[in-house]
Amino acid sequence: MQKSRWTAVVLIVLGAASYGLLSPFIKLAYRTGWDDGAISTSQMTMGALITWLLVLIRRKSWSNPFRGPWIKLTIVGILGLALTTVFYNKTLTELDASLAIVLLFQFTWMTIVLDSLVNRRWPSRYQLVAILFVVAGTLFAVNIFAADWSRFSLMGIGLGLCSAGGYSLFLFLTGRINGNTDSLMKSAIMLTAALIPVYLIYPPHYFIGPGMGSLLLWGLLLGVLGQVIPTLFFNIGIPKVGSSVAAMLGSMELPVVVLGALFIAGESVLTVQWFGMLLILTGIIISEMKRS
Repeated sequence: MQKSRWTAVVLIVLGAASYGLLSPFIKLAYRTGWDDGAISTSQMTMGALITWLLVLIRRKSWSNPFRGPWIKLTIVGILGLALTTVFYNKTLTELDASLAIVLLFQFTWMTIVLDSLVNRRWPSRYQLVAILFVVAGTLFAVNIFAADWSRFSLMGIGLGLCSAGGYSLFLFLTGRINGNTDSLMKSAIMLTAALIPVYLIYPPHYFIGPGMGSLLLWGLLLGVLGQVIPTLFFNIGIPKVGSSVAAMLGSMELPVVVLGALFIAGESVLTVQWFGMLLILTGIIISEMKRS
């Protein structure tokens, strides 16, 4: 049982790390001339296609998608996956990456508060201390005290908080979906449902015209990092550890964002940011202390 739990913890951390690589790569995609609509559409489309391909390859993953909790999975796909992607990608066009990631990381306390309200229980003292470490570490890791406030906008702040809310709903609702449906099949249903709002907001006309090949390559990369790996690993791990613990483990995304900024986007990483990452890792360890 303990081994199964730690396997789930590792998968959630890996899923968060994969999602953390999105920000620097999305910034690179924007530099090549693509906007948030094109990136969001290609990212979600390729993520869904790759997941269904994996379902077909792994035959034991296949089951009738309408026999399991497909309605709940559809809701998670629409409210969690789609809205998080759309809102966060748009936030990156309005704000510096450091400010955008600070706003997204409000999902940590949002998820724990939501879990506490629904289950009518206070967070444990370990969770409360861990939250303090994660929040403090987040501020240091993005070097918020030296952020470029010239790009501050109310729209960007609102979009960033909406992305945090969507991510929080994804973590919370995923932890409450039961059933025998294979995790890969769950991911495929979620991602397919997520295409509905994405296509309504951004009609996929981007796939017809100049640069289509380049866009599909970006979609392949971002779809794997942002949709396929995190969705699958979270579907496996979150039901075993709970949404509150998953929210803390998801904080691992931020150190990956900072490292990605260093090695992918070529941005400098200051000592204060390394200190912030250390605080976040400490918070994750504290959140698991009681169970250990």
